[in-house]
Amino acid sequence: MIRELHEWVRAHRDELLADVAAYVGIETPSDDKECLARGLSWVDGWLRERLGAPSTVRDVDGGVHGDIKVYDFTGTGTPVLILAHYDTVWPLGTLSDRPFTVDGDRATGPGIFDMKSGLVHAVWALRALDAAGLPRPAVRLVLNGDEEIGSPASRPVIEEAAAGTSATLVFEASAGGAVKTARKGVGLFRVRATGVESHAGLDPTKGASAIDELARAILALHGLADPAAGTTVNVGVIRGGTRQNVIAGAASGEIDVRVSSAAEAARVDAGLAALTAHDPRATVTVEGGWNRPVMERSAAIAELYDLARSAAAELGVTLAECSVGGASDGNFVAALGHPVLDGFGAVGDGAHARHEHISVEGMLERTALAAAVLHRLGEKPVAPGSPAE
Repeated sequence: MIRELHEWVRAHRDELLADVAAYVGIETPSDDKECLARGLSWVDGWLRERLGAPSTVRDVDGGVHGDIKVYDFTGTGTPVLILAHYDTVWPLGTLSDRPFTVDGDRATGPGIFDMKSGLVHAVWALRALDAAGLPRPAVRLVLNGDEEIGSPASRPVIEEAAAGTSATLVFEASAGGAVKTARKGVGLFRVRATGVESHAGLDPTKGASAIDELARAILALHGLADPAAGTTVNVGVIRGGTRQNVIAGAASGEIDVRVSSAAEAARVDAGLAALTAHDPRATVTVEGGWNRPVMERSAAIAELYDLARSAAAELGVTLAECSVGGASDGNFVAALGHPVLDGFGAVGDGAHARHEHISVEGMLERTALAAAVLHRLGEKPVAPGSPAE
C-alpha cells in the first residue's frame, strides 16, 4: 500500500513542483504584514482548491504580525494537528536575486527548505490518500506567520488548537532526512547594568562603571553553561557607555540560552535571579524569558516515531531521529504533553542561508511517507470531542 502511494506521488511530480514554485514565488518576510497577508490569501485559495472546503476555519488577527488561520478538515480516526508556518526570514526582494530554480534533483528558492515545501508535502499526502481511497484522519491545520520571530501572536492559538488532537506533525525541514524527536528550549534575555557616570581621568573613583558590572555578569552567565547537559549560553550583543573618557552609566547585553530539559531551565532561572552588582552604587537587572519550552523525547513521542519509522521501512527508507538545538512551534505542543514528530518536511539543507535547497526526490519520498503515517494515525480510535466526531 505504501509503495503504491509513493508511485502515485511520483506520477504527480510536476504538479508538486509547480505548487512549490508558486508558493516560493510569493514572498512572506516575517516583518512585512502586507506581504504576509498576500501570502496567506494565496495559501487559503490553494488549500481549498487542493483539499476542498474545510469544515471550519478560524481566523485570528496577528496584530502587527502575520495573521493565523486554523482549518479543520473532516476525516476518520484520530484527529491530527499539522503545524506549518508561512513566514520566512528573507526580506522582500530576495526573489529577484534568487528565484525558484530546479537543477536536476536540487530545487532552490527563498523559504523552500524552511518551510514552504513542507506544507506542499502535507497537502499532497492527503490528496494521495484520497486518490487511493484510503481513510485519512481528521486534520487540524494551523498556519502562522510569526514563527521565525518566536510566534508571539500564534503561540496561544497553537496551544488551543492542540486540544482534542492526539498527535502533531510539524512539517518543518528535516535534519539531513532525520525527524526531530527532541528540541531545546530557548530563552531570550537582556541584562541591564546601571552605574554612575564620572570623568575617567579627573574623578574615576566617583564613578561606578556599568560596563564593568556587565562584564562581571557575562562571566557569571558563561558559568551557567553546561554543554554536557545540553545547556549553552551566548551573549550575542553588548552595548554600553558614551565616550572613551567617561565612566559608563549604562550597559546591556542580549543573551541566548538553550536547554535540553526543564530542570536545566530552572537552574538557569536561578542563576539569572542571583545576578547582582559588584559595586553597591550600581544595579544589575534581567529582562526577558523563555521564548519556547523544551521539547523532551517523551514515551508518547517515541511511540509516534516508531510508527513513522515502521511506515518508512515499508518504503525501503531508514528514518532516523535526532535532537536539535533549534526550536519550533512543536515545542509548545510537546510541553503540553502531546506526542509531536517534528522535522517531517523537506530533505535538503540551508535553512536561513543563501544555499537553501530541497531534494526533489526527497520531496516525493516525504510526501508518500506523510501519507502513510497519516493513514496509520487515521486507523486509531477517535478521541472524544474531536473534530472527526
